[in-house]
Amino acid sequence: MKSSRSLASLPRPVSESPHRVEPLPRLGAALQRAVARRVIGTLGDAPVAFLLPDGQEIRHGSGPPIARVVFRDAAALLRLIAISPELPFGDGYAAGRIDVEGDFQGLLDSAFAAPEPSDLLHRAAARWRTLRRRRNSLRGARENIHHHYDLGNDFYALWLDREMVYTCAYFTTPDASLEAAQLAKMEHVARKLRLSPGESVVEAGCGWGSLALYLARRYGVRVRAFNISAEQIAYARERARKEHLGDRIEFVEDDYRNVSGRYDAFVSVGMLEHVGPEHYADLSRVIDRSLTPDGRGLLHFIGRNRPREFSRWVQRRIFPGAYAPTLCEVGPVLEAADLAVLDVENLRLHYAKTLEHWLARFEAHRDEVAQRFDDAFVRAWRLYLAGSIAAFRTGTLQLFQIVFARARSNAVPWTRADLYAGAA
Repeated sequence: MKSSRSLASLPRPVSESPHRVEPLPRLGAALQRAVARRVIGTLGDAPVAFLLPDGQEIRHGSGPPIARVVFRDAAALLRLIAISPELPFGDGYAAGRIDVEGDFQGLLDSAFAAPEPSDLLHRAAARWRTLRRRRNSLRGARENIHHHYDLGNDFYALWLDREMVYTCAYFTTPDASLEAAQLAKMEHVARKLRLSPGESVVEAGCGWGSLALYLARRYGVRVRAFNISAEQIAYARERARKEHLGDRIEFVEDDYRNVSGRYDAFVSVGMLEHVGPEHYADLSRVIDRSLTPDGRGLLHFIGRNRPREFSRWVQRRIFPGAYAPTLCEVGPVLEAADLAVLDVENLRLHYAKTLEHWLARFEAHRDEVAQRFDDAFVRAWRLYLAGSIAAFRTGTLQLFQIVFARARSNAVPWTRADLYAGAA
């Protein structure tokens, strides 16, 4: 029996449904060619081809095409003449009205590497996307998180690692397994926090509980971990029970804004992207009131080099309310609480490799995913994962880790040597 959470059930205006072919006037051959040439010119320098509904082929670049984009109907082609073509392309691909033959990843890499238009019209459209981004109020955050993270634990178990870590891994060597890299990431985070047995840690946004369990098990700390995904919290609590760690870990189904108590360390891995700039002051106050005088913390998040929204397709179909900040945008979170930055690391290529593992595992289970949801869901998530690989490969997205501490605390590391001493 298929899940009710199929791509078709996600909110969208009827006119944008990828499962309907809107009746449009028949496009003449000349007009189809003109539209195709305009769109294909935005895909960078890689040689690609468009196969139009009437059989015409339009080529771009020199040499044999690395990929051929196939349009099943003229409406799917026409809709790409838009200020933000990502939404009609994503919906068209998910519905099978647009297909890609050849190097799908190479096509996306080329598209993400292409210069972004900066004319007045595109700047206005970018501003409009900012205004339309779904906000992460207490109620809105729950709805946004439910949209993505409550698709079923068994769905994510098909393609994540054994620890169910849905954030960037840390590959100590390029050929490390995903399992080894995720354990290495948790160890890397723990070392940056300089934890000692008996200390207390608060985690904002704990996923399926893997980091909290790791810290309690390996470092002997006490952890309170907050999350608003009911399915993830239930999974994490069951793991803690089975591993007899219930006396050291409390998994709290609540918003990070309701964190209370004082802790030696604050950690957030993959949650800041779901806060939104309009709530950074809330996060700053939470960190400030949570840390002891010698407290320290770590923020691990997807970021950018300059302010920019996620595409309309990602915001509507995959991650509503998500925003990847620049370092300058995150700075005030720490500055407002008089927190000192101790270390900044960029793991961008590690996330590209993490996603490569996820996509390969997802493809290996695509039939099971299609049976649980539908073919459109499979195609949408293939595009999401492959597009994310392209974004990190090309530097459109970054992955930052920031370590911070109380400004007046002298209990800070003298060097970074201990981060790399011995095997994880």
